[in-house]
Amino acid sequence: MAIDSLPPLIHAQLSHLLTHSPLSIKVDRIWSGCNNSTYSDRFTLLIPFCLDYIKWDVIYNAQFPMAAPDIIFSPEDEDFLPFLMASQGEEEIPSTKSSLADWNYKDPARLLSLIHELRDIYTSYQRKRVGEIDDARLKFEINTVLSREGIEVYLVSGSEKPEEVKFAVPLLNMDLNKLVHGCPWRHQQKIYLQVIFPVAKKYSLAPAPRIKLVASSELRTFFSIEDVKLPPWLDGMCMAEYLPTFEENLGQQILEAVVSVNARRRFIEALAPLFGRPVEADPVFCRRATVLAASGVFTFLVHFSIPTQFPKQQPTLMMQSSQHFNSQGAPVMSRPIIDFPWSPRWEASQMVERIHEFLVEELGWFEGPRGVAIWREGRSRWVPCECCRSSRYLGWAFGKEMRKCAKWKEGFSVACRRNSIFPGHWSLVLVENKSGPESMKKG
Repeated sequence: MAIDSLPPLIHAQLSHLLTHSPLSIKVDRIWSGCNNSTYSDRFTLLIPFCLDYIKWDVIYNAQFPMAAPDIIFSPEDEDFLPFLMASQGEEEIPSTKSSLADWNYKDPARLLSLIHELRDIYTSYQRKRVGEIDDARLKFEINTVLSREGIEVYLVSGSEKPEEVKFAVPLLNMDLNKLVHGCPWRHQQKIYLQVIFPVAKKYSLAPAPRIKLVASSELRTFFSIEDVKLPPWLDGMCMAEYLPTFEENLGQQILEAVVSVNARRRFIEALAPLFGRPVEADPVFCRRATVLAASGVFTFLVHFSIPTQFPKQQPTLMMQSSQHFNSQGAPVMSRPIIDFPWSPRWEASQMVERIHEFLVEELGWFEGPRGVAIWREGRSRWVPCECCRSSRYLGWAFGKEMRKCAKWKEGFSVACRRNSIFPGHWSLVLVENKSGPESMKKG
């Protein structure tokens, strides 16, 4: 069911939560507690915690929407009693703070306050659970790293899997949202190191933890964490030893990513003198651009996909016809093109110039079924295809696999080549006759 199926008062509470929470909270499902009710009155929230999600059911009453909701926690957290836990220490005492104590249904921010309050208590609850584990290494890790701001821990336990403890460690004391001007991120972006320690049995050798770098999908448009190489975890190492050097190297890579954004912007700006101003471009992270080009009366688009590792990694080009379509009615597209001259040491203007030269030298553009433009010595020449025009699709690019099928004309042969850019299509080229005019057999 949709959120619109909720009563107005409940709808206002949930909408405010999803819109204003700094956490990326999601709604898993919405349903009604009564089969004959006009409105739904309960829903499941997916709440980010320790680089995963915990599920909480929020139970309202559609007949009494002014009443505060009940919260049902996951079965594995059956001993989580939030309002009997103290905010500090290990003793369970009645809490002096609760958003439920002075519930005001007219205030749409009440549900937001309640969920965040419960999540803070849940964080303390998980820390307490981990602290009770009889594992010397885990106790040492907790005592040395839990003082870091924003760190979260989670005890994974169950009858079908071994116990392990997850650490979510926020990295880099910098505001990533302010590194790129005009970035559209609504939530605060962070990079985390996930460290998973198996709970060691007594008198057994503790294995090395599993480590992984984690970031939101939004951040990947700016910085690819897949390109970050994690240093090995040495025997006897702890997080307090591992983190400082790794954070320093990661911070340097983030600054290089900012430099790459500026380099990509200069590359897109350099397209204008040769290709014309882009018809479309990514103005923030500069990851893509599209230009409109023409050869005679034939027009086409050139799509540039620029990687985050630019200029170390070159862009990928794709060509799109504005006049030709396949059998499904979609524009004819080329394969991705990366085999053009490139050097990361070139200036942006030289990069664009070499790409432009590559396209002019390597691609022959077609107008239609009556002829093809042949590029030779920098000049365009139109040659009709007398034997193939009715049976062959005239493609854009020259290919390596030639199929000889035309007559010699004026010292040149007209030949069909299988199109290497557009698989399944054919192109016409001029081949200089060095052995004298004669008929050519079909290959």
